[in-house]
Amino acid sequence: MPTILASYVLDQWHSARSGLVDIPSAIDGSIIAQASSHGIDFAHVVDHARRVGGPALRAMTFHERADRLKALASYLNTHKEPLYELAFQTGATKRDNQIDIEGGIGTLFAYASRGRRELPDETFLIDGDVEGLSKTGSFVGLHVFTPLTGVAVHVNAFNFPVWGTLEKLAPAILAGVPVITKPATASAYVTEAMVRLIVESGILPPGSLQFIAGSTGDLLDHLTGQDVLSFTGSLETSERLRNHPAVSRNAVRFIAERDSLNAAILGPDAVEGTPEFDLFVKEVVREMTVKAGQKCTAIRRILVPGPLVSDVSAHISAALAKITVGDPRNEQNRMGALVSTSQRAAVRAAVEDLVSEADIIFGDPEHDTGAGAYFAPVLLRARDPRTATKVHAIEPFGPVATVLGYHDLDDAIALVAKGEGSLVASVFTYDADIATKLIFGIAAYHGRLLVIDRDCAKESTGHGSPMPGLVHGGPGRAGGGEELGGLRGVMHYMQRTALQGSPARLSSLTKRWLKGAAAPVPEAHPFTYHFDDLALGQSIMTASRVITIEDIEHFAHFTGDTFYAHIDEEAAKANPFFPGRVAHGYLLLSFAAGLFVDPAPGPLLANYGLDNLRFLKPVSPGDSLRARVTVKSKQAARKPEYGEVRWDVELFNQSDETVAQYDLLTMSARKVS
Repeated sequence: MPTILASYVLDQWHSARSGLVDIPSAIDGSIIAQASSHGIDFAHVVDHARRVGGPALRAMTFHERADRLKALASYLNTHKEPLYELAFQTGATKRDNQIDIEGGIGTLFAYASRGRRELPDETFLIDGDVEGLSKTGSFVGLHVFTPLTGVAVHVNAFNFPVWGTLEKLAPAILAGVPVITKPATASAYVTEAMVRLIVESGILPPGSLQFIAGSTGDLLDHLTGQDVLSFTGSLETSERLRNHPAVSRNAVRFIAERDSLNAAILGPDAVEGTPEFDLFVKEVVREMTVKAGQKCTAIRRILVPGPLVSDVSAHISAALAKITVGDPRNEQNRMGALVSTSQRAAVRAAVEDLVSEADIIFGDPEHDTGAGAYFAPVLLRARDPRTATKVHAIEPFGPVATVLGYHDLDDAIALVAKGEGSLVASVFTYDADIATKLIFGIAAYHGRLLVIDRDCAKESTGHGSPMPGLVHGGPGRAGGGEELGGLRGVMHYMQRTALQGSPARLSSLTKRWLKGAAAPVPEAHPFTYHFDDLALGQSIMTASRVITIEDIEHFAHFTGDTFYAHIDEEAAKANPFFPGRVAHGYLLLSFAAGLFVDPAPGPLLANYGLDNLRFLKPVSPGDSLRARVTVKSKQAARKPEYGEVRWDVELFNQSDETVAQYDLLTMSARKVS
């Protein structure tokens, strides 16, 4: 009997007994699972996410959420083998499933790391610098990001049942927004198995993840302006979701990643015999056959200089002839099946449309493959790429691509633009001028561009692999949305708000000292305070030190920095920036450290860097230097024994003019409990 997939809603499993949809195996067509969401009250599902999941996640800091993601990634990593076995039924080979499963887990790890490394141990994020809004500095502004109070609804495609779910889940959870995820039914049995692992782990708080097996019913009717709807799939479905009355009326944030006629462009310098020619052929074949071509990032249009079309077509055809298609469980087979026979029928229909403008030069789309949804690669060649319309508009979501000959680089750029927006394109060339013209000629039409040559090919992640730290999305036909992209992916689930007020009030709100707020003088040197006892705004002003010509000359010869502005009076005066010989900027930093450092062993453990350093006014021999050091912000470190302290350091001359300013970063010990 086929497995009846259960939805996970309201923190319990729900199995429907009516309205069940059969899910066939891609391998042999047998029914392996059934799915239905019948009986689910989607209003309660959304309410549960907002009322239970949202508050639990928002109560956590970014670091705490990041720790949950890391723990979840580790748990899935040790329980992933059943997912591999089950995923064969989608038609994917072991290599294909590695991309999906390892890629999904890797994305969790990546966002966990970025959350810990790049976000504060707070529930909000300061964005950018303070904006002065008044003459005296008593009224200022800055921006903060805070989590939306709604829910993230994720509607995913069939081709990546693990990665597709986790690459959306990771940034949403890190932002503090609960998730309702709905995978494509054709491969939902793999996603359900993964969600069961997540639930069994107990790592995510209640209400933070709900899973729908089957239809979304009236789910979208309950979305508001605090919610996010993220979709991966076809253009037609994307249009229905975007135009849903509640989505448009309530300005629900909508992120789409959809149909994309991605291109690979061979530069005119990359003739047969060059490394770039061979790399191009290899990448095209890989992108046509990995996941049986069922990837939104797969190469669909192969752009080649006119004189090279025959050579390239012959090499690609020869390589495709070596691809063995069959049962994905057999590691001898390089390519498995499409996800279903209905998907195979859709690919055949797309090829039938394309042959009105292109000739099949390899493969037979009508070949009878027997049981299962197998479909061997098909390569076409456009008869006239410039007058063709279908090759720039129809995406056969399978192992199908079309060769297009171009006249020159301008023609190649124009042909790429006919795709009206894509997720990714690749350029294969070793010529800097060609690369520059092509990349900046097509950049406006793409979310990601890859330049492959002999220097980077060995370590390149390839045309079709979105990376957590880079944008995944694209303009126009590709959906106009954006996923991943490092912290940019997190911001989709947060609201950017301008705060205005006094420096004191905004310092209190943001837990970061702002210039103009109170700066109390501590009873002792702040470097002698443990991390826990340091208060924001605690500040000391040091004594002064006169900078002598002997200091400047000694520093110059001791360090080897004998730049003329420090040792040649006449040459320095000829420089428009200096009145004559001046002190080295790094001499000022060294003397400043000598003025404010407390030399005895104490809670301050180490100086680990400077941020935002600016030298604002030259210091001449005879000028004096003093420093003001203020506790700007504090943040817990990875280890409980110490914390990170950011100090605002401002250096003044004898006229109280600021000559330099920077943030000093230190580690300070915490009290032993």
